[in-house]
Amino acid sequence: MDTSQREARYARASEIIGELQDRDVIVVALTWVDNSGVTRVKSVPLAELPNAVAWGVGASPVFDAFLLDDTIISGRFAGSPVGDLRLHPDLDRLTVLAGQPGWAWAPADRYDQQGQPYAADQRGLARTVTGRLAEAGYTARMAFEIEWVVGQAGTDEFVPAASGPAYGHTRQVELSDYCADLLAALAEQDVRVVQFHPEYGAGQFEVSTIALDPVGAADTVVLVRETIRAITSRHGMRASFSPKVVTEGVGNGGHLHLSLWRDAPGEVEGTNLFAGGTGIFGLTPEAESFTAGVLDHLPALCAIGSPSVASYLRLVPSHWAGAFAAWGLENRETALRLVTGSRPAAANLEVKSFDLSANPYLVVAATLAAGLAGIADGATLPEPLDVDPVSRSGTRRLPTSLDEAVAAFEADQVLTDTFGAEFAATIVDVRRGEIARFAEVSAREIAAVTRWRH
Repeated sequence: MDTSQREARYARASEIIGELQDRDVIVVALTWVDNSGVTRVKSVPLAELPNAVAWGVGASPVFDAFLLDDTIISGRFAGSPVGDLRLHPDLDRLTVLAGQPGWAWAPADRYDQQGQPYAADQRGLARTVTGRLAEAGYTARMAFEIEWVVGQAGTDEFVPAASGPAYGHTRQVELSDYCADLLAALAEQDVRVVQFHPEYGAGQFEVSTIALDPVGAADTVVLVRETIRAITSRHGMRASFSPKVVTEGVGNGGHLHLSLWRDAPGEVEGTNLFAGGTGIFGLTPEAESFTAGVLDHLPALCAIGSPSVASYLRLVPSHWAGAFAAWGLENRETALRLVTGSRPAAANLEVKSFDLSANPYLVVAATLAAGLAGIADGATLPEPLDVDPVSRSGTRRLPTSLDEAVAAFEADQVLTDTFGAEFAATIVDVRRGEIARFAEVSAREIAAVTRWRH
């Protein structure tokens, strides 16, 4: 980043100070998500925003080595007390927060002290792989389903704040003001919600937002989760996005929906390659190969999209968690669910095995890399499953433990090359640190420790 770029950033931030003051903004939160899926933050008073945009805010690279409980591991390339980075907020996503009066938010990119992009910056990796997708002639649209539970405050145990049945309107009636305030806050922040409903678990809800570009989709997950957290707190309750809040029943998922697009002459929005093709269920050859690439790399992708020990308490059969390395049309027990939708633009692929203990930037980067590898290899899909995988002998399970997922990631050349040797090694070190943290620990204690961390 040269002097002219810094000056342009400073000027742009200075121009919007007055507008933010008119909206009563006092402080701006600059967030990034660490390798354990925890959103970390540094904040600046509004008057300091131009300096932060131009010169960054100091933050140690040691956060790359944080576990979910704030333990710091001594990794091969992370965990040292030496060094510093700069957080540069992205003004394109600057948002005045409706659930936190006086606050605005912006996702931050991490740079080194010389103004060069930091090689292990998670948001930067998502941008890099999205660029590779564009170079190949494609764009992607992505969105995450966000599931969470609402619990009573004043206890570290989980006591549901609503007693209504699964998917029942009763639950929305019980928390009617809360639900309305949340949706109003998201709308005020220009987050377009396409669906909201009570989910299966006790006190559980789900919100789905419109599909965006990959980096935008990851940013939106961060914004939506923190908005949910803020509104829940203002209503005197607690929100948990943990993959397994209690050992019984279902957990919270973070399903990823994606579609692959190519520009077409005369078309405003291009062509959705998951519809209108000559392949099975209308898939084009590119969409089939992309899907096959994701399927081939799913065991390794679990180390990114199901990255916590608690993830494997959730990722079990007969819970609609996507525990099998298989695909099918509208099959909610396979890891990959093809959704044809009611119109061509709506056709997409759902990755059901992921959860919200994941870093969303790493999820979109790794998934795109796997899909691109499938296209490059001309990969083809096996036969789809149209039954519950439990009933089909020989259907391959996804990893049943984080240790198994990490081993698959280490052996996956496509993903380790995408991350680069040092970044990939840090991912492995952090995952193994969590494995060691929960060695010889009961499922109940795992759920208790992770319950309020995500």
